Amino acid sequence: MALEIRDLHVAVEGKEILKGVNLVVERGATNALMGPNGSGKSTLSYTLMGHPKYEITRGKILLDGASLIEMTPDQRARHGLFLAMQYPVAVSGVTLYSFLHAATSAVRGYGERTPTATRGRLNSHLMPMREFRQELNEKMAFMEMDPAFLQRYLNEGFSGGEKKRAEILQMALLKPKIAILDETDSGLDIDALRLVSEGINTLQKDLNMGLLVITHYQRILNYIHPDVVHVFVDGRIVKTGDAKLVDVLEEQGYEWVRQGMG
Repeated sequence: MALEIRDLHVAVEGKEILKGVNLVVERGATNALMGPNGSGKSTLSYTLMGHPKYEITRGKILLDGASLIEMTPDQRARHGLFLAMQYPVAVSGVTLYSFLHAATSAVRGYGERTPTATRGRLNSHLMPMREFRQELNEKMAFMEMDPAFLQRYLNEGFSGGEKKRAEILQMALLKPKIAILDETDSGLDIDALRLVSEGINTLQKDLNMGLLVITHYQRILNYIHPDVVHVFVDGRIVKTGDAKLVDVLEEQGYEWVRQGMG
């Protein structure tokens, strides 16, 4: 069971950004995707999750053999894909609790019940409150988060660490098969990075989750240890190796890879 990307080409406003990406992320494995700014890493993450701005001109995206390309973002989430964004959006007026309750309910299929089965039941499209609250409290304790945090508006006024911890809390509730972490280390101090990474590592083990860690720095990979490292330059993977490749990139940068492409 895996996420498979085959010969993926993607354009934005007519300009080709991804130029033939091939990648497999197995469940239980950690793949690091490293590359300089502007190489197309975030384009890949948003394309995988179904952002309408990104036009797939060629290629396939499969999760456990099913094509994701025809699926909407919410269908992809139900199928087991999760994206932790580099810059999570703030939503005024929607509490973190309401967002998590709605998202968890949707992914677990509560909104798919028939009208007959749900007639007369208040909020029948949502997971039962007591059941959800019990599970949420367990995950909050796991992430060392104050319950008062739940009543704040989603990401509004959150620090970098609070945003990322909220996303890992969401991941813990949605229980994806494959999680894409797009620059998760952005805006985190060393203590927040350690806490978030520990949460990710525990979830990966508990859920047998596949990870695609997108970054251009080594530091998150000191805590989330990759099985495979891919170097991403100019819209495609140009080199693949084991964890030792991270040290080479940290020492020499990406210029030697570009020179090898020539």
